Amino acid sequence: MVVEQEIADPLVSSLYVTDIGYYPHAEGHFCQRNEPIAEHVLIYCVDGMGWYEVEGKRHTMTANHFFVLPAGKSHTYGADEDNPWTIYWVHFSGSHATIYASGALQPQEIRPNMRSRINYRNQIFEEIFNTLYNGCSQESLRYVSSLLHYYLASMRYINSYRQAEERSDSDSTVSAAIHYMQENIEKRLTLQDLAKYTGYSPTHFSALFKQQIGDSPLGYFNRLKIDASCQMLSETDMYINQICHKVGIPDCYYFSRLFHRIVGVTPRQYRLRQRQQ
Repeated sequence: MVVEQEIADPLVSSLYVTDIGYYPHAEGHFCQRNEPIAEHVLIYCVDGMGWYEVEGKRHTMTANHFFVLPAGKSHTYGADEDNPWTIYWVHFSGSHATIYASGALQPQEIRPNMRSRINYRNQIFEEIFNTLYNGCSQESLRYVSSLLHYYLASMRYINSYRQAEERSDSDSTVSAAIHYMQENIEKRLTLQDLAKYTGYSPTHFSALFKQQIGDSPLGYFNRLKIDASCQMLSETDMYINQICHKVGIPDCYYFSRLFHRIVGVTPRQYRLRQRQQ
């Protein structure tokens, strides 16, 4: 058993994963545990809405928030019926687990700003998931444990996480808009959303962006989404319908057409070509 390996290892036993996953647009998602489990459960909502209940108290979850269900307590949670959430989730335990779980039963905010580094955090999650998917050797489990410390710390000590990265050109309107796009790659942003973030009117912002970048804001945003999907097609075994949700395009047919228009081949053809190289 992998969990027994984790508990027995002096390094991994401090913090380890027991389950991990990603649910895009999780319509009908519902979980009720009347019998408490021994692990803490982190749920990070990046889109849509949901709810959870612990000890008779119900909480509503919206995008850009996370919470941690404490080990040893019965709980229930589920997606909103009209606007189901998209979530990253991980069950974790270990001698240091309570340190990260403590104080996070209430929804904790992770809202995009110029220092938010949300996209980088999500890449850490993917690295944890892919490492476990590829095998559970001692080296892999120790690496995952180290990454999990970093992943949880990036949420629980968010100010330090955001301030750790040096940023240049942070006052540039266009740089700010591009960073905002990168941090919201899983969302469906409008021109109005981007203009509001920069403080300009949509017309003025669009003209400024195109002057500096040579593409419209939404055209550039779509290219970022396709770039991200190319990386996932090359480096993961995720299904194409999962990837399109990961880049905020829930319509798989539209995603395939957009991908073909930008890249010149379909997502399936691109993956096959990359694996033949």
